[in-house]
Amino acid sequence: MKPLLLSALLALTATPVLLAQAPAKATVKTKVKAAGQPSVKTKTTQPAPFAEEPAPLPNAAMVDAKTNALTANMQKNLGLTPQQTEKVRVINRRGVEMVESGRLRYKADPRKLAGIIENAGRSRLEALKEVLNPAQFDKYQRKREEKMGVPNAQGIQGNAAPGLGGGGAGDQ
Repeated sequence: MKPLLLSALLALTATPVLLAQAPAKATVKTKVKAAGQPSVKTKTTQPAPFAEEPAPLPNAAMVDAKTNALTANMQKNLGLTPQQTEKVRVINRRGVEMVESGRLRYKADPRKLAGIIENAGRSRLEALKEVLNPAQFDKYQRKREEKMGVPNAQGIQGNAAPGLGGGGAGDQ
């Protein structure tokens, strides 16, 4: 009696462990009926498709290298204090990780990748605004706009592009 009870308890406790290790499966049933013939039923079991793959992790050494280079550049150009430097390093790491994992995950979908990069940049900018003083943030913004090719305030005010005419006296 005891060996039977013990084996039943072991079987009950082992079942969840085995199920957790077994891959999820989906059962596909098909029914075929030819004219004038009895129906033929088949049942096959296939691995269940995952709704979404887990996000791939970027290379930690590469993330560290990019984070350190970005932080060192900002420290040098903006004159960050040691406290600011550590906060900026955390912000930069989070941004680099977001972008790199997005690149790995959405390398075949440029639109989604662009959205990930935009979101990472926006959240990074908001976080930096909290850490940098106004003069540092303005300097950072100017450098960022130069690097990204954003037109400066004069261009936004409506100066005509060269060669297109601006409506002046000599443009008739």
